[in-house]
Amino acid sequence: MTDIFKQRILKFIRHREYKPLKFSALLKALDIQDEYKDEFLAAYTQLQQEGMLLVGDKKLVSVPEPKGIITGKFNGNPKGFGFVVPIERGAYTDLFISPSDTNGAMSGDIVSVKVVKKGVRGGKMAYAGAVLEILERGHSRFVATLMYKGGQWIAKPDGTTIVEPVVVDDVSAKDAGENDKVVVEIIQYPQIDKMGRGVILEVLGKAGRYDTEIRSVIAQYNIEEKFPETCFDDARLAAENFNPDQLIRRADITDKIIITIDPETAKDFDDAISLEKTRDGHWRLGVHIADVSTFIPLESELDIEARKRGNSVYLPGKTIPMLPEILSNGICSLQPNQKRFTKTAYITYDNNGNIVDRNYENSLIQSTARLTYEQANDILNGKTDGFSSEVVSLLKDMDTLAKIIEQRRIKKGMLHLDLPETELEFDKEGQVVDAHPADTSYPHTIIEMFMVEANEAVASLFDRFNIPFIRRIHPDPDSLTTERLSRFIRVCGLKIPKKIDRKVMQDLLTAVKGTPKEFPVNLHILRSLTKAEYSPLHIGHFALASQTYCHFTSPIRRYADLMVHRLFQVYVEQRINQVGLEEVIPEAELTEIGKHITFTEQRSAAAEDDLKKVLILELLSKKIGSELEGAVTGFSSSSVFVHCYKYGIDAMFNMSDLGTDDWQYEERHGVVVGQHSGKRLEIGTPMKVLIVSVNLPTRQLMVAPSVPLVANRDELDYRKMKKSKFQKLTRPAKDKRAGKDKGKRRQR
Repeated sequence: MTDIFKQRILKFIRHREYKPLKFSALLKALDIQDEYKDEFLAAYTQLQQEGMLLVGDKKLVSVPEPKGIITGKFNGNPKGFGFVVPIERGAYTDLFISPSDTNGAMSGDIVSVKVVKKGVRGGKMAYAGAVLEILERGHSRFVATLMYKGGQWIAKPDGTTIVEPVVVDDVSAKDAGENDKVVVEIIQYPQIDKMGRGVILEVLGKAGRYDTEIRSVIAQYNIEEKFPETCFDDARLAAENFNPDQLIRRADITDKIIITIDPETAKDFDDAISLEKTRDGHWRLGVHIADVSTFIPLESELDIEARKRGNSVYLPGKTIPMLPEILSNGICSLQPNQKRFTKTAYITYDNNGNIVDRNYENSLIQSTARLTYEQANDILNGKTDGFSSEVVSLLKDMDTLAKIIEQRRIKKGMLHLDLPETELEFDKEGQVVDAHPADTSYPHTIIEMFMVEANEAVASLFDRFNIPFIRRIHPDPDSLTTERLSRFIRVCGLKIPKKIDRKVMQDLLTAVKGTPKEFPVNLHILRSLTKAEYSPLHIGHFALASQTYCHFTSPIRRYADLMVHRLFQVYVEQRINQVGLEEVIPEAELTEIGKHITFTEQRSAAAEDDLKKVLILELLSKKIGSELEGAVTGFSSSSVFVHCYKYGIDAMFNMSDLGTDDWQYEERHGVVVGQHSGKRLEIGTPMKVLIVSVNLPTRQLMVAPSVPLVANRDELDYRKMKKSKFQKLTRPAKDKRAGKDKGKRRQR
């Protein structure tokens, strides 16, 4: 836990907007709970002893100023510049490296950097760096698109991790050609005045083809596809030995009406639901989860491989499972009319959704029906043909209870962000032909509410016994993050209290629902939140307003859930108070496992997003000149950013494309103003744009307004700014001072 607190402190005090605080104020800014103050103090003291933070005369906490030469990790930008993130003790914050000072460094390289003072900015000394030496190369191979340019073959890296192209010489040896995706090994790294050189290891196929892009993403993110043969042997043996009629300490509830609700394309069904009314009128919810741990012993080959993978990877049109499909799509999957082992959490509610009781047991179920989300929604809307009355009745009761639970959780502070995902549409040949926003009908929320309740119930169970376990944590946002969010909200023209908490966020989301500002506000709230992670640290889950939380409901696809199931088994066997249980993993080891499976989860999400973006961009590259509908989400000094709703993708255009005028971005007010027309563009403004170009390697979509704000010079009035209501936005400060001096002269 000390390491986690050290990371949080450093991230906070290294932020460019951080202003030195005293220790007590630092505690408050990071929202450290009383029970963790001692551990926080230990982390703070260690950082001070290591020279990574300084405490001044007024007891103000700050970072030490960079001096001389530091060591760090270089992160490059496609425009040539980069940043170095210090990795040594006593280091300052990220250092900007200009294109002329990179010294041939590539993204991921460990470098030594000379610190250079750049003058005082915002009351603080600004620093930059110049790369002196590359100490260790971060990448030796990457996925690239092959192109012939300037009389030589160039491999242009995909994505934004590595941005520097390299020359390749062995194109004919691999039968590679223009626009092929290839895996390249660097044999000569770039120098200041010379490009790097590489050799082609593998040709993945023509860029833009679905199978090529799948292979590219798998290679780029180092995702393991094949299982060791020993894993298949163990999985086959488990399947052969599976006998659902041999019940040991397991309740037979195969006579209950139990259903699963999943996406239409799902194959691994790991959660099922039952719901009954008790004699005293309470609801008794049963959340039945596939009992994967029964088939995967701790430290077995299957367990080691599952821990290594961390989770299943869900790419558009392809799944790379955490477990062999003999298990994930076979004896562990809660298929309809098949007897399956499950671990069950029963939660009893009163009619207001308050929890009355919780019980836990191993069980044997037989799913009555397998519904898709679309089918469930049809049933709730009265389209019940083809479904039994028991299933229809159960689903309607689930709908009733889920809405009660949802209202209770919202009152408690749960956040619900409305950022719909995008689903791709494939033809019979497997090529992407279209895309649309994903279904968000209420059955999704029904399952979400029940899974959240079960996860919280199991975490609460383990808390009672005071044993370490892998939690799903989501730290509260720090004060600097909420201050940035506050500024953005004010730029959007919305009022917001000085202190932002969950209730303020909830009210804000309600206020913008159904308005043009809904998407950008939801997006910026998401960006203001830290990412959830796996850790034994007991700090709760901010977005869910939960004091204790873990993942229990998806053991087929997440290793964290499998670990929790093993402790669940210890409880069921009434061994949880025994000393020396091998299932109770020490906290230090849990921390390391948590870091690893957090990494694999984030890697999987990045791979999915990257592939989806590539496939959408490839589709849009065939629609140059077509019109898209979206909304403005942000600005830079010369660019406008637009989110396109149908495809769920971000695009940009140059500010000059707004029309014949001098356009100025007023950051303080969050608007772009035409200096002579007085016309303006603000965040949330609906906008139709035309597709101008697509750059697949850099994942960039360029557009232009369908209709410019200023179509011709006849709309300009060079005297207009004297009368315009936007005068205050654009008049230089010196003009205001001149006006005040003139008034004083009149008074004199």
